[in-house]
Amino acid sequence: MSDSIKINKEEAGSGGRYVATVSGHVAEMAYSRASPHLIIIDHTAVPDALRGQGVGQALALHAVEDARAGGWRIIPLCPFMRAQSLRHEEWADVIQQK
Repeated sequence: MSDSIKINKEEAGSGGRYVATVSGHVAEMAYSRASPHLIIIDHTAVPDALRGQGVGQALALHAVEDARAGGWRIIPLCPFMRAQSLRHEEWADVIQQK
């Protein structure tokens, strides 16, 4: 399903979020910008109605691809993003483990 999930990026001040709306339900991955080259992902929320559909995974992958394109790194403080980053060694180029 992740190929059909459309994700938008919303930025405000020193942070923002990636937002996926699927079947009227909104999932998000929030971040704060620690510096021009570093973001901290601190929260992921996927409604129960979307669980098991790859929405959280799609948000995580989108954040990684955005970091690669933007030339910054990610600190995955959010437990979900941290777990995903540990499962995907190929993300090591943009993930900064504490």
